[in-house]
Amino acid sequence: MADSRRSVVYDAEGGDDHERQGTAWTATSHIVAAVVGSGVLALAWTVAQLGWVVGPLVLVGFSCVTYYTSALLADCYRYPDPVHGAVNREYIDAVRCYLDRKNVVLCGCAQYVNLWGTLVGYTITASASMIAIKRVNCFHRDGYGAAGCNPSGSTYMVVFGLFQLLLSQLPSLHNIAWLSVVAVATSLGYSFISLGLCSAKWASHGGHVRGTLAGAAAVAGRADDDKQAAFNVLLALGNIAFSYTFADVLIEIQDTLRSPPAENRTMKRASAYGLAITTVFYLALGCTGYAAFGDHAPGNILTGFAFYEPFWLVDAANVCVVLHLVGAYQVFAQPIFARLESCVACRWPDAKLINATYYVRVPPCLLLLRTSSSSSPPPTLAVAPLKLVLRTIVIMFTTLVAMLVPFFNAVLGLIGALGFWPLSVYFPVSMHMARLNIRRGEIRWWMLQAMSFVCLLISVAASIGSVHDIVHNLKAAAPFNTAN
Repeated sequence: MADSRRSVVYDAEGGDDHERQGTAWTATSHIVAAVVGSGVLALAWTVAQLGWVVGPLVLVGFSCVTYYTSALLADCYRYPDPVHGAVNREYIDAVRCYLDRKNVVLCGCAQYVNLWGTLVGYTITASASMIAIKRVNCFHRDGYGAAGCNPSGSTYMVVFGLFQLLLSQLPSLHNIAWLSVVAVATSLGYSFISLGLCSAKWASHGGHVRGTLAGAAAVAGRADDDKQAAFNVLLALGNIAFSYTFADVLIEIQDTLRSPPAENRTMKRASAYGLAITTVFYLALGCTGYAAFGDHAPGNILTGFAFYEPFWLVDAANVCVVLHLVGAYQVFAQPIFARLESCVACRWPDAKLINATYYVRVPPCLLLLRTSSSSSPPPTLAVAPLKLVLRTIVIMFTTLVAMLVPFFNAVLGLIGALGFWPLSVYFPVSMHMARLNIRRGEIRWWMLQAMSFVCLLISVAASIGSVHDIVHNLKAAAPFNTAN
């Protein structure tokens, strides 16, 4: 009798490919790990821009749209039948099956731009947290407002970039199991610490709820302030979009599920659970932060002016942010590295320098790290010139861009705006219509196109707000100084 706890995936030719044992709860944990990240640090500021009425409604609205489109995408895991068809292992594979080549190219561009933009955002966020650790300790030691407690962020960005450069040369880093465990633990760590600090701040002024129904936009009085408040509302939409994005990894998560039941059914349940958990947490953190700080909530709850005491707890939260982003950076960077190296190797397949791999013997001082017997040959490290050069260029360019536009909220908003509509809405809706052969002019076609168009307008508006904020900050502050 077959073991129902295991499932084996068969490729299009019917060959045995790999074994999967994931369940709805393991997929839920993957979704929560993918969604809950550095975006939570901007939730208090985001709700402050929208107010007590619109803020929670927009969070719930984005959650509902994300769930609906993720359900459409889950049905595209197999082709042509969502239950018995051939498996698509990656997002772009599904697009290739259901849509034309033009959409495949657009999907690839959207994915890799979003991935690279995330690396820029992670560099900015990590450096801001490192600055906050130094500033909080400095204030604790020398008193609040002491001179020399506001270091430049460029040094920390370079340090972060150099560390990523070392990690990028390690073999198969993206397959190390503990990396995901550390990422989940640390992301939950700083998220719950942030919630606790905001709750304590709220309780410190008698539980009085600050803020207004219309948000910070209603407080502006001068014409310039009104204009800036309007752009902040658009930027807040981008931040929320960034906080809910996980479409680019949904197919990969679904590929871990066992069957029966059918993977699309399990994935829909997992999406519902994961987004429900995430939305409740987002509402709690965003609303608690707004209640604590009102319309003056900081852009980054851990690195702004919000908290300096207890310094050890604030330090712990920022250390969790840095540790999370150290691993998450490599997870998002690996697909970029793989694509670039594959393109160059295909372009010059006979170039020995490009395709060569050299093996360097590990120094004797590291032999204590060996797990094999002492009689086995000394361990070696594979060094590929192509890998070394390309990954160095990508990380250096990413660090340079982060140093030139070190603005936390604006960059997160722009990443969310650029990735939300194409990856979370347009491609799932287009593949759904192609799969069910929904014809132009039908009621379902009009409804789906209307939803897609509204989401496109939101993405465009959020992009405008983010770009305006970047330009405004570049005029008001010099680059290479991380802004919260």
